[in-house]
Amino acid sequence: MAELLPVCALAELPPGAMRLVMHGDLEIGVFNCAGSVYAIEDRCSHDDGPLVEGSLDERACTIECPRHGARFDLRTGRPLTLPAYQPVDTFPVIIDDDMIKLEVG
Repeated sequence: MAELLPVCALAELPPGAMRLVMHGDLEIGVFNCAGSVYAIEDRCSHDDGPLVEGSLDERACTIECPRHGARFDLRTGRPLTLPAYQPVDTFPVIIDDDMIKLEVG
């Protein structure tokens, strides 16, 4: 059964911002892409690089891994460029009373 993981108030994650959230051993990147909030596993599928340390492109809604430049679609977790070719997990985002929450588990 899914668990709701509180992240922060929506006002604390303005457009263009991102943050790392821990859930047990799982690291999740939460991104505000031009007003829409997305959450993906914070692990480049190419070499486990930390995606929240990468460059966010709000227009394309992508994150670029800082290690080797693989870009991932924040909506789907799919890699858009090499060297990554496997998708990363995505997590449903719920905005409840101006609080960002993730469905995990």
